[in-house]
Amino acid sequence: MIELPDTPLTPFVLRHVERLGRKAALVDAGSGRAITYGDLPAEIAAAAGGLARAGHAPGEVVGVVLPNLPEFAVVFHAVLERGGVVTPVNPALTPAEMARQLEDARARYVITSADRAATVSEAAGDAPVLLLGSPDLRGAELAPEPSGPDDLAALPYSSGTTGFPKGVMLTHRNLAANIVQVEGVFRCDEDDVLLAVLPYFHIYGLTVNMNFALARGATVVTMARFELQAFLEAIEAHRVTRAFLVPPILLALAKHPLVDRHDLSSLDVIVSGAAPLDPGIAAVVAERLGCRVVQGYGLTETSPVTHLPPEGPVMVAKAGSVGPPIPGTECRAVDIESGGRLAAGEDGEIVIRGPQVMRGYLRDEAATAAAIDADGWFHTGDIGHVDADGWLFIVDRLKELIKVRGLQVAPAELEAVLQSHPAVADAAVVPSPDRHGGEVPKAFVVLRGEADLDDLRAYVADRVARHKRVRRIETVESIPRSASGKILRRVLVQQEREAAASGSGR
Repeated sequence: MIELPDTPLTPFVLRHVERLGRKAALVDAGSGRAITYGDLPAEIAAAAGGLARAGHAPGEVVGVVLPNLPEFAVVFHAVLERGGVVTPVNPALTPAEMARQLEDARARYVITSADRAATVSEAAGDAPVLLLGSPDLRGAELAPEPSGPDDLAALPYSSGTTGFPKGVMLTHRNLAANIVQVEGVFRCDEDDVLLAVLPYFHIYGLTVNMNFALARGATVVTMARFELQAFLEAIEAHRVTRAFLVPPILLALAKHPLVDRHDLSSLDVIVSGAAPLDPGIAAVVAERLGCRVVQGYGLTETSPVTHLPPEGPVMVAKAGSVGPPIPGTECRAVDIESGGRLAAGEDGEIVIRGPQVMRGYLRDEAATAAAIDADGWFHTGDIGHVDADGWLFIVDRLKELIKVRGLQVAPAELEAVLQSHPAVADAAVVPSPDRHGGEVPKAFVVLRGEADLDDLRAYVADRVARHKRVRRIETVESIPRSASGKILRRVLVQQEREAAASGSGR
């Protein structure tokens, strides 16, 4: 059992600031600009004062359109200290996409940087745009507007890999609970340095690389965007000890020659999340870097962490597993049709119950009811199984399984096989219409050198059952991915449908 904090998020995250004083809390990897723990409360209070002067009222939503910068934490907690709600927005969205989220969230104000002001102003409509670093966000320090633990704190939008993005309502209690839950199994303390390359507008980066790290008194090195060279230089220069990453970055760490030119010996643990990680890639990275590599699991709707291999004197992980449930979390696999609980080792839909599960989807009672059942179980839409020890193994997304002559094929399994080939830099597998009816697996591959596509098909065929064989392969320049690293298979599926409709299917 764990004791959950009955407090708003910000005072819980800032619980060590007085003691840590001049210790760097957040450091910008590019410029070296830093904010100390001792300075954080005053910076947050000043930004909250600026919001109040602009007319922000408690309960109102504020859109935050920023890359990973030390000031992101200041702005986020300033909104919360005003009793407001943050909807974090991907700065790379088009004005139309940005406008859709801001409109749906009913954002009354938007905070961004000067270099993004034109795009954000176009998207913001009538909402005032406040610029980072300007007098807009500097005001007289005000007493915080008290928020209750069950008040909304964050309104991230689900990635939309299988549908239109929805606002996910996360409370102060959800987010604080998830910090305590992760603390129960994962070591992070004041001697640690974490690299925040995962975007803060995504819940994975927001929780583990910002709020969890600050609540533990670690130093966080922020990166505005991922570039492999700069990423490796940041690890080396700042002696990063722990990194929360996504599979595409692990793939680069496994295969790219640049890795051997940098001293990455400070790295102790890498946690991969947001998408399935091939155990073979994990093993290669662990051997190459001399560090531990484990997988965790979570979703935007669960704040996000639900599973993580526990860290004791040693961190033991089962290959291919994302670990057991973190403290205070229940997990089971259920039959896709009946909803009945399945035995250990049987594949079904994974359902989760715990204090980190969202309140629901914003103004969407039907979607909320479909996701959270009457007993409080959140239906993840992921297929997998739980072994006899309670460890979870994810197979793929329920809606992305390929049906080949009535048999289910998981794209992630085939992607892992393709990515293990030395000539393949990245891969995605989607269903492609079969001229005989039904579907067949088609692969899109990014090559790092010359490769015969028939040889690649044979490589996969040697390693999987007959019905799982890749029937078609197409080379592409890049695989479309979300900011968190998930393959946007819907983009490729749409291309396949359009090609089939035009008669140009490959």
